[in-house]
Amino acid sequence: MNAYQAPPDYIPLAMLNALAYCPRRFGYEFIYAEMLYNEHVIEGQLRHQGIDIHGMRWLSDSVQQRRVYVWSERLRIAGFCDIVEERDGQLYPVEYKKGRSGQWDNDRIQLCGQALCLEERTGQPIERGYIFYFSARRREEVTFTAELRRLTEETAAEAHRLATRGDLPPPTTQRARCRDCSLQPLCLPVETERLKTIRSDGW
Repeated sequence: MNAYQAPPDYIPLAMLNALAYCPRRFGYEFIYAEMLYNEHVIEGQLRHQGIDIHGMRWLSDSVQQRRVYVWSERLRIAGFCDIVEERDGQLYPVEYKKGRSGQWDNDRIQLCGQALCLEERTGQPIERGYIFYFSARRREEVTFTAELRRLTEETAAEAHRLATRGDLPPPTTQRARCRDCSLQPLCLPVETERLKTIRSDGW
């Protein structure tokens, strides 16, 4: 039985991150609303406590607005920017992450989704944003290239397609993605693939 009786109106921006990392993770977290808590998830929540408070902060060269709600009617995505920074008349979304910059595009897609929403809401072009990784204690600049924008739009469209179907995607074949995933005890990727093999062999 599908989890949705009707397509969702909007996809949360954080779920673009989940989908870009692993479609099955998106299925568990958004379609089936399943979440497991481990030390990594709890640490991330604790680190975000100070960021998730609405308010303005004036710095020497910029103004920061925290916890800004944004949305795109065109892409039907919505969610919060950790920080929207204004400097020299330009807006920059800033996303905070617990870990470190990796080889996957999921964090950059989430940030680009925020930028696309901000552009739609303000009418201003946004060329770049930043991801602050707590582990490295530094910002990584992300340029919103045509390729990243295309990938973000495709991820949003795929999220709506999967959510409308309501089916749980199969485990990813890229096992490196499973290593640090908090949903691994629920997903059981190795066991699921082994069971599929056994069934196909007629056991």
